[in-house]
Amino acid sequence: MDLTINWNQKMAFSSETPSGHEIKMDAAPEIGGENTGARPTELLLNAVAGCTGIDIISILTKMRLEPTSFKMEVHGDRADDHPKKFTDIHIHYALEGDLPEDKVVRAITLSKDKYCSVSHSLSANLTASYSINGVKGEKSV
Repeated sequence: MDLTINWNQKMAFSSETPSGHEIKMDAAPEIGGENTGARPTELLLNAVAGCTGIDIISILTKMRLEPTSFKMEVHGDRADDHPKKFTDIHIHYALEGDLPEDKVVRAITLSKDKYCSVSHSLSANLTASYSINGVKGEKSV
């Protein structure tokens, strides 16, 4: 995959993805940006969640299961010292629908441990939890 990222003055950058979508990035005003786009670190957390979310929906679909609702809450902890990388990322998967717990756990585990190329490209420790129909899951993921 190849990308071209263009500088748009000050701290702003933009690109068009190979799939044809525009990405805008910028820094906070206190460090010279104008807040015209997402922070790269925000995009990174979105990428991890999006990657695992796509995997989970794909796996559940293959199991002939379809959530009625699916939301992810992501928390990232960063190191205090530069480069201030993410050290830990936790994703809570909140699913609704007629979904057997063991199948949900299997889908999350497969994404986390095998399929998500984004999370496997990072050195952060990735953990997960889940709830089904508002009930916190009991199984370990």
